[in-house]
Amino acid sequence: MTNSRKMTEHLFFRLLPIQILLSAVGSVNGIVSSLFASNSIGAEAMTAVGLYAPISMFIGAVSTMLVGGAQILCGKYMGSDQLKETQHVFSLDLILSLFFSLFMSVLAALFGALDLTDFFTKDPVVRPLFNQYLLGQAIGIVPMVLSAQISAFLSLEHQTKRTFAASLVYILVNVLLNFLFLAVFHMGAFGLALASSLGFWVFLLIQLQYYLTEKALLKLKAVPVTGSGIGGIVKIGAPGALTYGYQAVRNLIVNMLILVYVGSMGLSAFTASNTLLGLVWAVPTGFMAVSRMLMSISEGEEDRQTLTDVMRTVLCRCLPLMCAIVAVIVLCAEPLTKLYYQDPAQPVYQMTVNGFRLLPLCMLPAVFVMNFTAYGQISGKQILIHVLSVMDGVVCVSGFSALLIPFLKLDGVYVANILNGFAGVLIFVIYACLKKKHFPRTLDELMVIPEDFGAPPENRLDVSVTRLEEVVRLSEKVQQFCLEKGVDQKRSYLAGLSMEEMAGNVISHGFVKDKKNHTADIRVVYKDGMVILRIKDDCIAFDPAERQSIVDPEDPVKNIGIRMIYAMAKDIRYQNILGLNVLTIKI
Repeated sequence: MTNSRKMTEHLFFRLLPIQILLSAVGSVNGIVSSLFASNSIGAEAMTAVGLYAPISMFIGAVSTMLVGGAQILCGKYMGSDQLKETQHVFSLDLILSLFFSLFMSVLAALFGALDLTDFFTKDPVVRPLFNQYLLGQAIGIVPMVLSAQISAFLSLEHQTKRTFAASLVYILVNVLLNFLFLAVFHMGAFGLALASSLGFWVFLLIQLQYYLTEKALLKLKAVPVTGSGIGGIVKIGAPGALTYGYQAVRNLIVNMLILVYVGSMGLSAFTASNTLLGLVWAVPTGFMAVSRMLMSISEGEEDRQTLTDVMRTVLCRCLPLMCAIVAVIVLCAEPLTKLYYQDPAQPVYQMTVNGFRLLPLCMLPAVFVMNFTAYGQISGKQILIHVLSVMDGVVCVSGFSALLIPFLKLDGVYVANILNGFAGVLIFVIYACLKKKHFPRTLDELMVIPEDFGAPPENRLDVSVTRLEEVVRLSEKVQQFCLEKGVDQKRSYLAGLSMEEMAGNVISHGFVKDKKNHTADIRVVYKDGMVILRIKDDCIAFDPAERQSIVDPEDPVKNIGIRMIYAMAKDIRYQNILGLNVLTIKI
């Protein structure tokens, strides 16, 4: 394994825990709510929670569209060092999110208060509970949507500790309020929803504090809400997010099928198993969130190697991890069921056990599908993602469920979800076969990375250094590379000198700041007559521009190397992206 890939894997798993936690926050809310609902209110309350799922999924779909499009755009702009454009997307995304969430809050409140929910259920017992639940949820839609956006941008600014703290506080507040509202004040379905809504407000406020400080790179500013600005976010974010929108429709269809063929206890079992498994879904969702961040930045940098390194990490490291997690869930099906229902003689008990045994299996193909979908969004494969959204979101699960549920009852819905996952994998393989005119032989071909993406191998030099003695040889390699590309002697010498000075500075100062093992990933690209040097390292944040302006009267030669490079190079730019130092020098 190359040092470059090791750095990618290290960064991937450093970012992964907080992304899993972020994905799990909503699921923890669902689990806490469902446990209190089933044990404090009754099975009818579980049905009300299940009926809200399509609405929650629709809100999540739009939120995902906004955060996905904005994060990918910001990643590309940060990768190509366009801070002004990054700032504009950040502000526009938050403005759009606020407008949308306010609209949905008002709509949910009206439907619940005016009893306009006969479309969802006509059950005289469940419907009043659902109305109360809607009213409570309406209070938390705004912070839920805004929190998703803020969390994504905090990750880009390497502020995951704040999000981690906010997540833990949210979980504690949610549990405490559920206990107070249900066990102490007996507020029923309204209290159930209100607890999570107030928890989301706490979650948002803790995260939002960072953007009120001077340290924040991105600032919320008044920007024009133009059609082109909205279109840029929607165009990228919509295809992947449409899957969630279609899933909202799918949930309505599947809910109706279950109520017709199995009954309300079937929906309670389906909701119980799905709700608890939502916590586990945070793991593949976390995989996707990290890969989307890393691949969007790599797309902006036109870094072909890192693109494939990220996907190899998903397939070779994350997929085996997911297999182990799924195996544990399947083995623990009965203990998990007893969290909700204690009587094995009840039909709902066995239906829930089967859910825990079958539904986790669909997570394995989902690891592949979700990450390839993220890359499809980033690389502009709009038609492919639209087709997948329709097939994965509605057609496959609904179709397979309709075919199987008359014979297998609720198990037919579980099996339909598994078949849907493998259908998604097949769609990507077929797409690669059509584009390449043969079965894909490499990961590049399976991802369908354009042949002209990034600098061709002959115009690129990739080296990783871990020791100071390697730097001198690196300088010679860079100079020789430039000469072979027809670069004049002066610029070739300057390129070698720049790399020796800057890479040496990273190793001499950055590598010794802690006891961790570090790597400096070096890339030299010859493009359009220009030499582009890029140094990427995983040391503590350090901007060399801060030293190039420092002159010590007692030591005039201090920092002279950095000052000389800044004086002679055409352009030098530094960024700290996801905790990595990225220095780009153009000569």
